[in-house]
Amino acid sequence: MFQSLSERLSASLQALTGAGRLSEDDVAKAARELRMALLEADVALPVVRGFIDRVRSRAVGAEVSKSLTPGQEFLRIVQEELTETLGREAVGLNLRAQPPVVILMAGLQGSGKTTTTGKLARYLRENQKKQVAVVSCDVYRPAAIEQLRVVAEQAGARFLPSEAGEKPADIARRALAQARHDVVDVLIVDSAGRTGIDEVMMQEIGELHGVLDPAETLFVVDSMTGQDAANTARAFADRLPLTGVVLTKVDGDARGGAALSVREVTGAPIKFMGAGEKQDKLEAFHPDRIAARILGQGDMLSFIEETVDKVDRDKAEKLANKLRSGKGSFDLADFREQMQQMQQMGGIASLLEKMPGGAQMQAKLAQQNPEKDIGRSVAIINSMTPGERRYPDRIRASHRRRIAAGSGTQVQDVNRLLKQFEQSRQMMKKAAGGGMARMLQGLQGGGMGGGGMGGGGMPGMQLPAGPGGHGGKNKSKSRNKRKKKR
Repeated sequence: MFQSLSERLSASLQALTGAGRLSEDDVAKAARELRMALLEADVALPVVRGFIDRVRSRAVGAEVSKSLTPGQEFLRIVQEELTETLGREAVGLNLRAQPPVVILMAGLQGSGKTTTTGKLARYLRENQKKQVAVVSCDVYRPAAIEQLRVVAEQAGARFLPSEAGEKPADIARRALAQARHDVVDVLIVDSAGRTGIDEVMMQEIGELHGVLDPAETLFVVDSMTGQDAANTARAFADRLPLTGVVLTKVDGDARGGAALSVREVTGAPIKFMGAGEKQDKLEAFHPDRIAARILGQGDMLSFIEETVDKVDRDKAEKLANKLRSGKGSFDLADFREQMQQMQQMGGIASLLEKMPGGAQMQAKLAQQNPEKDIGRSVAIINSMTPGERRYPDRIRASHRRRIAAGSGTQVQDVNRLLKQFEQSRQMMKKAAGGGMARMLQGLQGGGMGGGGMGGGGMPGMQLPAGPGGHGGKNKSKSRNKRKKKR
């Protein structure tokens, strides 16, 4: 998400950040570039106008002219205004009402309401330790009720049944009574949608709101619809007291215009954003972090939180103990585990967008498919015998041909994997031997060069070497020459 907007904004601001002074012409030119970047990202025109006016008025005033680094000050103003447009600060769900706390999901058909209902149920169960029940009031869409039943089962939430012939208001009353009887903490109600705004749908959702008196009324919107998302949001906000917005399908939206538009149009905070179909792909929305991500500064807080949440600590500690004790070396089974952990965290693309300069790195990977490369590498390791995984140095040419045939790959792929593994094993040796500081210094000097994360860690990250990226190889040759002279 935000890849196109991030690239355009970063390019337009890069020339200014190191400037010793900014003239009004510089500010005007930068404002034009910002305007074009936002419009290309499909941000609603009124939102663009307000944003540019606020940036320009601050940039030509005392803030920039009195600064020792005007270019950086201008960047700070843009980031602050982006944060303000996105909502300033994160707003969580209101769960302080008397149980059952009712959450009403509203939005058009196809926006992802049912999938988001399951994701939200899982989020509340795992992060808030709540007992959650869900019910479908969508009596029009074929299989909508059955879809929610399956989603609820996956989320570990209680499913309250409903029938296609019932009235939505009757379903809501019965579900609310059942939730009270069963002492459920949270009841999430999935409402019906249409392919477009119509009066019948609005009357129905209004009646449901009156029956349920929800603590939260969340507008679920497909972020890929761009400016249409703002128009739909305005129509719902005019008829319902929205308390929050959930952006869906953000993994398919490189522009990011919906996020900037919906918050401004509805006045309701964006509370969550979802990516993909998997139920763990629901992320709390932090305006300041998203603004930093858009401007290419990364989002390390979210990266750390995601790592803590999704990395298997027991396996990580087991590997650390193994390396520290010296009783075992880093082998191909461990390497496979690291790749699978990365997939568990959302893959390389998800990690990159949270790192400083991630948009630029994603652009370099545009012609590659790192997720596919990781899948291929796991398949290659799965085709090996336990002995080959434990002692990769014993893998000979005949073994490599068999492994390639068994994994449906080429011998070159097996060779490449073994080379990447050897680079990772060397890094692990340095870390286990107390050389973590030296290893980090090497990474800083070499960028992300070599052929993986930090000089060869993960397959699929075939980025160009940074300054000094091949220094280790040259130093090795120099040492060998000195030895011969002696």
